[in-house]
Amino acid sequence: MTLSRVVPVREALAAACLGALMFAAAPAHADKASADACAASLSADGKAIYAAAIGQVSSGADVRETVTSTTKSLAMSGQISRGSARSNAEAAGACLAQVGS
Repeated sequence: MTLSRVVPVREALAAACLGALMFAAAPAHADKASADACAASLSADGKAIYAAAIGQVSSGADVRETVTSTTKSLAMSGQISRGSARSNAEAAGACLAQVGS
């Protein structure tokens, strides 16, 4: 392979890597309206998790940690079913992830 063929490939690869880094570094844009629409289809327990966690997630908290701690708190206090807490937390977390961080 000649040097003239290697240089364009390197440049293209470098440009692709730079583009990927720029995309990854771009801030997440909050989309509360679509998160709310997603939450409308949740079960009652999923909606309870979503409602209890949305304020924290909107202010930039880690979605996974927030959903985990919120779900544990709600389950331990008897506000949601322990048996379905994990599946409801996952569903609520999917909606909350749309808000961004």
